[in-house]
Amino acid sequence: MAVRNVKEEAQVSAVREFNRFYTARLGLLRKRHLDGDFSLSEARILYEIGASPGLTASSLRNTLGLDPGYLSRCLALLARRKLVRRATSNRDGREKLLTLSPAGDKVVAQLNEQSSLQIQEMLAKVSAADRAILLDSLSKVRSILSKPESVRIVRLTKSDDDAHRLLQEYYEAVNVVLRDTPQAIQSIIDDSCSGVWLAYLEERAVGCVLLKSLTSIPFAGECKRLYVQPAARGHGIAQKLLDAQEDFARVNGLHWIYLDSYDDLKVAIALYRKRGYVACERYNNNPQATVFLRKNIRHRS
Repeated sequence: MAVRNVKEEAQVSAVREFNRFYTARLGLLRKRHLDGDFSLSEARILYEIGASPGLTASSLRNTLGLDPGYLSRCLALLARRKLVRRATSNRDGREKLLTLSPAGDKVVAQLNEQSSLQIQEMLAKVSAADRAILLDSLSKVRSILSKPESVRIVRLTKSDDDAHRLLQEYYEAVNVVLRDTPQAIQSIIDDSCSGVWLAYLEERAVGCVLLKSLTSIPFAGECKRLYVQPAARGHGIAQKLLDAQEDFARVNGLHWIYLDSYDDLKVAIALYRKRGYVACERYNNNPQATVFLRKNIRHRS
C-alpha cells in the first residue's frame, strides 16, 4: 500500500508540474485572456456558443464544467455587453437557447485569430519531427482523459438520502404539486411489482425513476419521476433508467407502462415518444397533467 501511495503521489505531482508549466506558457494565469477584454472563462463561453449556436446553458455547463451560478453571472455580463443573445426554447420552457450577436461573432473571430497566432509562434520554434511527436502526444492525452464515465443503475431495496435528494430536485424542477411522502416512496420500494431506480455516474447518484403499480388497469404500471441532474446529462442516463424499469416490468408480467406529463416538458415527451410511447386517454386525476401516454412492453423494442 505504501509503495502504491508513493507511486500515485509521484504521478499526481508530475501532472500538476505540467499544468503549472503549460498554464504559464500560454499565459492562462493573466487576468485577461490574450491580454484582451475577457477572462479565459468568458472567452471560452463565447467560443463554445459560436461553435454551437442554439446550445443551452445546461449543455454549456456540462461542456465547461462550470459552477451554475458562475456561468449564469458570466452569461448575464456577456448579454449586457450585447455579445450573447438568450431565447426561451420552444421544446423546453426551462431552457434558454444561446447564440452570439453580430458583435459577439466579431469578438470570437478576433479571439480565434489571436489564439492561432499565439500557437503559431510557439510551434515556429519546434522542429518538424518534434511537432509530430507533440501532436501525437496531445491526441493520446485527449483520448485517455475523454474516456466516458461509467453509469450504474440500481433498484433500491431501501429508501435513502440520495433518493430523497433527487426527488426533491425533480419536484422543484417541474413544480410538482402532489409530492410523494417518504412513507409512500418506501411502500413503492416494498411492492414486488413496483420500484425505485437510481443512476450513478462514477458513483455519484445523479438520476432516478419510479414504477408504481397501476391497480386501475390490469397488467399495467406507471412511470413516474424520471429525472437526471442537468450536469449529468449527455450520458444516456435517462435511457438506461427507462431500460431498467421496462426490463423489470416485463419480467414481472406487466404488459403496459403508462405515464403523464404536461405540454411544457417537450424534451421529456419527445424522449418518451422515441421509445414507443403513444397517446392514450386520461387515466388519473393529476391536476397538472395535460399529456397521457402508454407503451406496450410485452416485447422488447
